Amino acid sequence: MTEREEPLLRVEHLCQYFKDIKAVDDVSFEIKKGEVFGLVGESGCGKTTTGRSIIGLHKITSGTIYFDGKAIAAGSDRRRKKTNGDIQMIFQDPIASLDPRMTVGQIIAEGLLIRGERDKKEIHRKVYEVMEMVGLVRQHVDRYPHEFSGGQRQRIGVARAVIMQPKLIIADEPVSALDVSVQAQVINLLDDLRRKMGLTILFVAHDLAVVKYFCDRIGVMYYGKLVELASSDELFEHPLHPYTKSLLSAIPMPDPDREKQRKRRVYVPLMEHDYHEDMPLYREVYPEHFVYCNQAEYESYQTSLL
Repeated sequence: MTEREEPLLRVEHLCQYFKDIKAVDDVSFEIKKGEVFGLVGESGCGKTTTGRSIIGLHKITSGTIYFDGKAIAAGSDRRRKKTNGDIQMIFQDPIASLDPRMTVGQIIAEGLLIRGERDKKEIHRKVYEVMEMVGLVRQHVDRYPHEFSGGQRQRIGVARAVIMQPKLIIADEPVSALDVSVQAQVINLLDDLRRKMGLTILFVAHDLAVVKYFCDRIGVMYYGKLVELASSDELFEHPLHPYTKSLLSAIPMPDPDREKQRKRRVYVPLMEHDYHEDMPLYREVYPEHFVYCNQAEYESYQTSLL
């Protein structure tokens, strides 16, 4: 990866407003080719809306989205339709995201049909191939979603996405509705597919332990704002924004003795920041480590890293 290489996805000043609600407010970030980029935060912080805006499920209020060097949010419908094959989404709820009236084979093949594929033998070949890739067997092809477990249904969702051979997958909390043991299986599946297919993944989640294991870089969102962005190791070793520290303090520890001593940090913006005169900006405090802060906080964060 060279510094001059164009990122696969570049989001600039993305805003997504629903009447008076600023679900996403001036968010900017880049995702490099082959990278797993994590977007974390509490429920309602805007991370899912960011993913849905990128793929075009929401018409953005303002901002620009570049995919593979081309603007897509403000592009023509033809360009957006062409790009949609290169960007696929795995949804959080494996039950609600699958049509109960369609068989597994029909669900997985639907994208190919929409794209214009009409050769039935080729469709069947690709469906069987991708089912095997995600851990399903051919005998499942004529079954319906209600006949599967939650983990199997999520594998169907993964198969539906990867059969299009996308460049970018937006995984919207793909394991939050699953049991812990099944979560690990799905994460490992996504990791295997990423390596085999050269995928780039935007991984939306609220479980920081999962994000640390799976993601190369992490962006932290709070009330529609991206408040901190850094590599996974850097963020966990040197969290700067008080909200990031609050999230990290909430991670349970497997050691009972250490868990008893763990102190939860509560983030109260009015007590943490004074933005009456010195307004916050998105600043690079350390190389590749960005924080939403004002000048005084910026200087304080730099001092803490020395």
